[in-house]
This record gives sequence, structure tokens and C-alpha cells, in this order.
Amino acid sequence: MLAAHQLNRRRFLQSAAAAGFGLPLIQTAGLAGPNEQLRLGCIGVGGKGWSDMNETAASPHVVVQAICDIDEGPKHLGQAAEKYPHATRYTDWRELLDKEKLDAVTVSTPDHMHAPIALSAIRRGLHVYCQKPLTHTVKEARVLTKAAKEAGVVTQMGNQIQAFAEYRTAVQLVHGGAIGKVKEVYSWQSGTPRWRIVDDRPAGSDPVPKGLHWNGWLGVAPKRPYKADIYHPFAWRDWQDFSNGQLGDFGCHILDPVTMALKLTAPTKISADAPPINSETWTDWATIHYEFPGTEYTAGDSIKVTWIDGEGVKPVEQLKEILPENQLPGSGSVLIGEKGSLLIPHVGKPRLLPDEKFADYDVPQLERLSHYVLWADACRGVGSTNSHFGYSGRLTETVLLGTIAIRLTGTELCWDSESMTLTGHPKAAAMLSKDYRREFAVEGLA
Repeated sequence: MLAAHQLNRRRFLQSAAAAGFGLPLIQTAGLAGPNEQLRLGCIGVGGKGWSDMNETAASPHVVVQAICDIDEGPKHLGQAAEKYPHATRYTDWRELLDKEKLDAVTVSTPDHMHAPIALSAIRRGLHVYCQKPLTHTVKEARVLTKAAKEAGVVTQMGNQIQAFAEYRTAVQLVHGGAIGKVKEVYSWQSGTPRWRIVDDRPAGSDPVPKGLHWNGWLGVAPKRPYKADIYHPFAWRDWQDFSNGQLGDFGCHILDPVTMALKLTAPTKISADAPPINSETWTDWATIHYEFPGTEYTAGDSIKVTWIDGEGVKPVEQLKEILPENQLPGSGSVLIGEKGSLLIPHVGKPRLLPDEKFADYDVPQLERLSHYVLWADACRGVGSTNSHFGYSGRLTETVLLGTIAIRLTGTELCWDSESMTLTGHPKAAAMLSKDYRREFAVEGLA
């Protein structure tokens, strides 16, 4: 098994500069040489897990040794076994971790199972790539961040667009002073929540398909009967027990370059405007108001970041002096600076505004990197990761505090990150964590 240790500061700085990222990187590395194989276990191999597995295996130094999925069907464990016939197959992630001699794992399950699987892997000394949002609750994010740091393992959250040239360019433009100090930020996602099927839990149950291990899919979540197409394989993101809705799905992507560019820490105030919410599904739309402490890249002692989501909903009125409605992308961010503004489309080339002012601005030309290969290489001691849990844990906490505000709409919540104290509503503190089913409980999380 690959142990991990800190590289010296000189090598750390050289690798960070070569990668072209805007922030210092946490550098950890295995003791094995750079040409040795990384033994990989993949937990969750359907849907996003399929691409996570294949993108990581694109490195010639990665061997997919074990695969695991609660669904043995052809679109999950079946297709993974066909592509990687020599990999050992499992339907229970606990069995995989107990039996396999691995160096690293990918965790690509619904949100509610990220923390128990990732923490169990970290405690075994394994390097971890975990899908976004990193966890289902704020407490889980804090526990994973601490555990990864103490174990010295290489980690990466699955906000893979961070490694693309577009987001990294946006970060460099802000750090280079192109728009001056930033005064305010608007971020949005105006797409349709494609997973919305029903508005509340349906009555009754359906027969569990052959090869689907429903109890394992539920994992730490409270028991409920199986209903065809309502939860697995895709619509789980609509349900509070399993996900964090639209904000959870896109926040760790769209707020990522904002966080990196401004070097944001933790928000101090959070509130939301949203329709009434039941105890089961997420809302169709929401507006989240964050206030963060100021940084070297902000114009004041604090800065407001507004998140907007909902089908067809964009910050048209707020940005009308900067960009007309027909030029606002479906999702992205606008950073309003003292010398201009920066549009960061979600997976698109950043744009300095107004156009005429920045027509001759020398925009950095960066190459696209692979978030997955960066992680796999770092696990072998080559280079580093930028969305390590020390960074992505904090970003995830920001996103999840917004989902708490959605449940407590109309209330201003105050967050003390150091003490992990959330005030402003009598129910707020309890929403930082959740109960686990005893069968799947992992010490320190529930």
C-alpha cells in the first residue's frame, strides 16, 4: 500500500507553478516511484461513476483492480465488469475495502454515501477521489477534511472542471488584477432539474429488480420501500435523504472559481428565498445570500455572493448594467470589480467586461488538464491536487450551509466556522449533521 508524506517546499512550489493553478496546492505523495502502478478500487461504477473510473484509468499508471456497485445490471456493474474483466467484483463497498489490497479508491455514489465510504477508505490509508458535493452534511465535510489531513493521503473532490483552462484562466485574471478589487458576485444555474419526477414520497412499493441491492443503496439513510425509477438510478438527487438538490449538484462547480479567485474562507451569514419545502424533496428554485469576510481580492471588509437557481431563472435585473439578458449563459458567475467585471460561464471561456475596455487585454493561454490524472499522478508522488479535501471540504460546507438555509427560508443564519456554531433559527444547529442507520454507521460521523 502506498504511504504518503509531504514533499519539500521547493518541489511543492515548482509543481504548483507548473500546473498553472491560482492557489497554493497541498502536496502529498506516495513512497512508490512515479512509474509504479496505482491499484485502484472503484465504488459506484454506473452513471458518473462510469466516467470517473474511465477518466482515472486513462492514466497508463492506473490498474482498475476492484469494482463495486449495488446494481449488478448491465448499465452498472455489468458494463464495468465487461470493460475491466480482471477486476474483482463486489456489491458491498465494505467487503471491497476489507478484502482488497489497494492504493486508492474513487467514490461515485449518491451524496448520502460519500462520507462513510470515503472516511472508511482514509482510515485504511487509501488515497480518495470523491464525487461532489464532498459530503451530505456539514459535519461530515469537517470530519473528512480533518481525517485526510491527519492520514496524509492524496484527495480530490470531483469538481473536475476546476482543471480546465477556462476556470483556471478566470482565477488568474482576478489574481492579476484585471478587474480590480471585487465588490459583489452573482452565480446561477438556470437549467431544469432533470431528476424531478414527483413532489412527495409515493405510496406503496414495487418489486426490487434482480441484482439490485436496495438495502445497500439506502445505506446510512432511513429505510424506505423501493419504487421503480423514483430514486435509483437517477432521480435520487431530488430527495433530501440522498442529495442536496440543485445547489448541491452545481454549487461545487460554479462557486469553485469564485472561491478560488477571491480566496474565500467560510461565510458568516447565509439566508435563502425559496418556496415552502416538505420533508422529502428539494424546491424547484432558490436564491441564497452569502456574506463572506473580505480578502485581498475584495473591495471591502466583507463581500456578498448571491446564488440563484431555477428553470430559466437568471440574475437579469441585477446585471442589466453589465450584460444584456440574451448574453447571460445558462449558468455561471459574474464578478463585479472596481475596474470592470468578469463573466465566468459554466464550462466556457471567461469574458472581461465591458468588451471594448478589455479588447486588447492579454488573457493567459492555459492548457486543459485532467482532474483525474492529476489525482492519480499525485497518488504516485508526481505533482499535486488542487481540490484536496482541505479546500473542497470548505467549499462543500459553504454549499451545504446554503441547503440548510433553503430548509429555513426567510431566516438569516450566522455561521461561526471555527466553533461550528450555526445560529439564527432553533432548528439550524441540528441540520449540521444527521443520524445513520446502525448497520452502516461509521464512528465519528453520526
